[in-house]
Amino acid sequence: MVANKLSIIIPVYNERDTILELVKRVESVDLPLIKEIIIVDDGSTDGTRELLKQLDKNKFKLIFKEKNEGKGAALKLGFETASGDVI
Repeated sequence: MVANKLSIIIPVYNERDTILELVKRVESVDLPLIKEIIIVDDGSTDGTRELLKQLDKNKFKLIFKEKNEGKGAALKLGFETASGDVI
């Protein structure tokens, strides 16, 4: 089976100062695959959520958890949401 779609899961918690640069870098990587970028905010309280809400919803899947449950829980939710051939 040839992979056509790559799902990239980005768990986020209180990353206001770095999240936009990180997203820009991930988005700019040129790959011979369709990229599905899933950002899971794990209950950020520092303004990260507001920055993420400004992103193009056609380019990114945004998931906002109400309560912080840790990186593992955020990744698990991202995996469950992913539709790529490779994660």
